[in-house]
Amino acid sequence: MTKLLCATYEGLDAKKVDVELTLTKGLPSFSIVGSANALHASGSIERIKSALLSNEYKFPPKRITINLAPSDDFKKSGSQFDLSIALLISLEKIEEDFSSWFVFGELGLDGSVKENTQLYPLLLSLANQKLITKAVVPKEALAKLSKIPNIELYGVETLKEAKEMFENLSQSLPSVAEASIDFPSYEIAQQKYYYMKEYDEDFIDVKGQEVAKRAALIAAAGFHNILLEGSPGCGKSMIAQRLRYILPPMTISEILDVAKLDALNMKEPIFAPRRPMLSPHCSSTPASVLGGGNGKIGEVGLAHNGILFFDEIPHFSSKILESLREPLQENKIRIGRINQRISYPTSFLFVAAMNPCPCGNLLDEHKECRCNELEIQRYKNRLSEPFLDRIDLNVVMQNVSSSDKPSLSSKEMHKKVVQAHIFAKQRGQESFNGKMSDSEIAQYCVMDDNAKAVLEMAINRFALSFRSIKKLQKVARTIADLEESEMIQKSHLLEALSYRRR
Repeated sequence: MTKLLCATYEGLDAKKVDVELTLTKGLPSFSIVGSANALHASGSIERIKSALLSNEYKFPPKRITINLAPSDDFKKSGSQFDLSIALLISLEKIEEDFSSWFVFGELGLDGSVKENTQLYPLLLSLANQKLITKAVVPKEALAKLSKIPNIELYGVETLKEAKEMFENLSQSLPSVAEASIDFPSYEIAQQKYYYMKEYDEDFIDVKGQEVAKRAALIAAAGFHNILLEGSPGCGKSMIAQRLRYILPPMTISEILDVAKLDALNMKEPIFAPRRPMLSPHCSSTPASVLGGGNGKIGEVGLAHNGILFFDEIPHFSSKILESLREPLQENKIRIGRINQRISYPTSFLFVAAMNPCPCGNLLDEHKECRCNELEIQRYKNRLSEPFLDRIDLNVVMQNVSSSDKPSLSSKEMHKKVVQAHIFAKQRGQESFNGKMSDSEIAQYCVMDDNAKAVLEMAINRFALSFRSIKKLQKVARTIADLEESEMIQKSHLLEALSYRRR
């Protein structure tokens, strides 16, 4: 029995598949087993037969069985299996070990090798999981696939060319050199972190709103969920849109994750350390935001490692808002269907914006609010207490004034975020402060005696829940990191308290 490697999707990640061949005595036949999708399998068989016959291959008078292993764990589908299956059949007389080779490609009826839509995200996912070092791929896809680092790619145009390559493996050379990521970086504990210095939208454009900008800086440095409340036009969306440019640097793994999600979202990946920002409209359906019944990833999953921005959050459906509680708390979302259960990672920075009342003028000194108390209460009640309890920073924005002036630029704010990131990584912390587990909070959120006294007073005075206490500790830890303080001090905890919901 000989085998090659290929891959398919299970949820969001690529899964390695062993493509195995056996030839046994019996009536001549050709079958694909191993939980292959019946419709795709029948189409593949016809394409493979035609490609082999067009290239002067004569089928032996035996039973040809292709097994896609592991057989029972998940269904395999996609035309990327064509080339690996056809190669195994055409090479069945060569007794050589090909088990370390990944082979991808859809076959034309004449034996030409083509790419399919799954190829790019599949290789990205395999590279991110460090499961692949070399692969045979369609030559037409080399320009795109060569951007994926740490893979040797061998491009082929036809089945005949692929067969000749495997018959002379010792003389085969990669078609392109390994790609690299060329951006500013620094290294901590043998891990490189990359960042960009371009700021397409700058905080220097936001005049005034010093409290909101300070909260945005804390949110970016620690990946803390933030809610901005204020009158229309006060700068809520401006601040949200500029946040992505001051987020912490990224590892190679995170860059590849973002590229994979871009490919799944039918966007051209740029392989740059720029975190994504997803901003669904309030009229979006639950399936488009959370994920569909066919296993398609929603915007919550696409925002992984970046920002998910909900503008006018009270206008989103209650089903979407309540379903967000799981990804905000556990940093993953589970979508259950009749025959499958899919889990997506959702470690994002959640940013929400809302008006203080339905007409938006409640906090405006110059405009009259047209809402009565019942309408205002009904509007605010669209956000439940359990949902609001997942928000780390609550900011009521100031009115716009002609005397407002610009202050910090995105470049200056990003520099502070990078310094805080380095400070946190140097103490051995892996997670962002906003995503710390209980054990990490106990290890890294160390307070001095004055801070402990303030926390005790706050617990008694405000009847804080366990979640609220942990939230305060995490925000205070980020504020301390921005000042490069080893311990959380009284001033850090007091500032964290100032952002709690009233």
